[in-house]
Amino acid sequence: MNILDKIIIDKRKEVALRKSLIPVKQLEQSVLFDRETTSLAQALRNSDTGIIAEHKRRSPSKSVINQKVSVQDVALDYETAGACGMSVLTDGKYFGGSLDDLLLARAATQMPLLRKEFIVDTYQILEAKAYGADVILLIATVLTREEIKKFSEFAKSLSLDVLLEVHNLEELEKSIMPSLDMLGVNNRNLKTFEVSIEVSKNLSTHIPDDFVKVSESGISSVEAIKELKPYGYQGFLIGENFMKTENPGASASQFIKELE
Repeated sequence: MNILDKIIIDKRKEVALRKSLIPVKQLEQSVLFDRETTSLAQALRNSDTGIIAEHKRRSPSKSVINQKVSVQDVALDYETAGACGMSVLTDGKYFGGSLDDLLLARAATQMPLLRKEFIVDTYQILEAKAYGADVILLIATVLTREEIKKFSEFAKSLSLDVLLEVHNLEELEKSIMPSLDMLGVNNRNLKTFEVSIEVSKNLSTHIPDDFVKVSESGISSVEAIKELKPYGYQGFLIGENFMKTENPGASASQFIKELE
């Protein structure tokens, strides 16, 4: 069993527990539930840089990345640096995140927020909306086509953008549907954790132009982005590169200035 399989088994148990503790009605009555969302897809289309900067404390592949910085400071600094949006990891067991991180980021910033999570249930999409997210992530490798359709259409009914992540052509072909806004290509092989931006290049021609193309993982240089732009990529999700430094916001700022 690989790490992703373990995460999904644990996630299903976690979601069942949360559903038993907090009813749907309570989520729908939250202060942020009726907030007007901001489109990340639109922000990426209008941007020259397309940076989605991430807040991530740790990961299964790298263990501790950065436990010291506060989410609010990072969110504010990313926004000031000129990021198009922020990805907030809300998984606790494997990534050290929580829904409270999303709430704190929302209080600090106006930019689009992506709830980075392993979504296996519509309940998590309601949570995303209730805690101030603008975008959800769906991971093709752990979902059937029917689930992708159900979850993405439900997200759209709540005015949330949908970023669907794929790792190969097979996942991409089963996933293309009108209820998605962005198609993200993850350059990391989830079984070996090896990373190569060639994955994004190879899949680029198979992604219809209706979708915003996003490249994820392993983007640690301005050169990598310049290399990917001719392939039609408008979004670049950068996780560990900023977070592994003492001041993620300053790192993002420097990176975006170089890119401009």
